[in-house]
Amino acid sequence: MPLVFVSFACGLVFGIGLLISGMTDTGKVLGFLDIFGAWDATLAFVMAGAVAVTGLGFALARRRGAPVLAATNLWPTRRDLDAPLVIGATLFGIGWGLVGLCPGPALVNLAGLGLPVIVFVVAMAVGMLGYDAWSTRRTLTRQIEKA
Repeated sequence: MPLVFVSFACGLVFGIGLLISGMTDTGKVLGFLDIFGAWDATLAFVMAGAVAVTGLGFALARRRGAPVLAATNLWPTRRDLDAPLVIGATLFGIGWGLVGLCPGPALVNLAGLGLPVIVFVVAMAVGMLGYDAWSTRRTLTRQIEKA
């Protein structure tokens, strides 16, 4: 089966899961994040379920010798906390708290063609492209300085 179909199927299952769980409902997400107000704890069960399924999936994948659709496993090797990770996580959290959307649910919500979601996704894409351009320029500058 071509990889594009597998990717599509995984994305479709993920999107349906986001819809069913309520992660695309910005009111529900903001209610979950409002721990000092009218807190809605239902998404905690969604997250607990996701962690359990992910943990089981990783345990099974680690037992398997090689992946099904790749030559080797590509497990992460870095374990340090650096500035880009902390800054990115902070910006992600601020954006999620202000709007009630993160990238996955925002892409699912694009189907509704609502202006706030379109603006969010465009701003997210500009931020990603901006970071990529900055990172590439920084890498090239370092390479030139070493030469």
